[in-house]
Amino acid sequence: MTDKPNESAVAGDLPPAAPRPAGGPVRSPFDSPTEQFPATSGVQTTEKLPRTDEELGLDPEVPLYSQVKNAIPGTADSTTTTEPSPAYSFASIPPAPAGPVESNGRVRRRDDRRGTLDLGLLLLRLVIGGTFVYHGLQKSVGWFHGPGFDGIKTSMENGGWKHVDIAAPLLITGELGGGILVALGLATPLAAGALLAVILDAWMWKQGMVPGFQYTAKGNSVELDSILVGITTALLLTGPGRLSLDRNRGWATRPFWGSFAAFIAAIAAALLTYIYLHGGNPLTGIAGLH
Repeated sequence: MTDKPNESAVAGDLPPAAPRPAGGPVRSPFDSPTEQFPATSGVQTTEKLPRTDEELGLDPEVPLYSQVKNAIPGTADSTTTTEPSPAYSFASIPPAPAGPVESNGRVRRRDDRRGTLDLGLLLLRLVIGGTFVYHGLQKSVGWFHGPGFDGIKTSMENGGWKHVDIAAPLLITGELGGGILVALGLATPLAAGALLAVILDAWMWKQGMVPGFQYTAKGNSVELDSILVGITTALLLTGPGRLSLDRNRGWATRPFWGSFAAFIAAIAAALLTYIYLHGGNPLTGIAGLH
């Protein structure tokens, strides 16, 4: 009987693998992936085992960063710039728009929560402007039982004013012009400053007619003049508000140095006018002043 051929010789005439020692652990290629293991035929191989997706031939189809970047609206094209996009480009909430920029380059902060402030300033302007226009019409054309132009000149001359041909027109112009502009809310610092200068001269004139403090004196009270001085100053320092023709001006809602300068200029103009055109001491008899 013919013997069967040796299977190991037919498989490649390779020597059989060395037998595993008795009691030795069974090893697997998965115990140490970086170690080279002999093939089943007993021949050492130098081929590296695949460890990454690329070596395994897998394609996870993960999009590139440039593809994701270009797919987001509003981001810069990666072909035109190499700068990274701002962090907020990937946020769900867009950045807040910048506020209006003034001529000096500063960003103006807009606050719409003013409530009834602008309405109150409008009412204040109408009261102040209407009062001065009323008195200006009395002095200029004699309306509302006023003295008229000739009558005010005579009254001022009897009250110690010099150069009444200059003083009377200045008084009427200040009351009419300043009153109309304040009511409209136009050129408010200049208009309110003119009214303040006029009413300060009127206060000093009436106060100096009789010795002593004339706040509530009969026939020569300066009570109304004092109130007009106070509210005109308040309007000058607060601004006309947004319900005015000056609503786009800084002094309408945020008065500061300009309005304060107009306040100082009004006081200086009133004093110089009174000294030059009248010359009397309005504080005679007050706290021992003579």
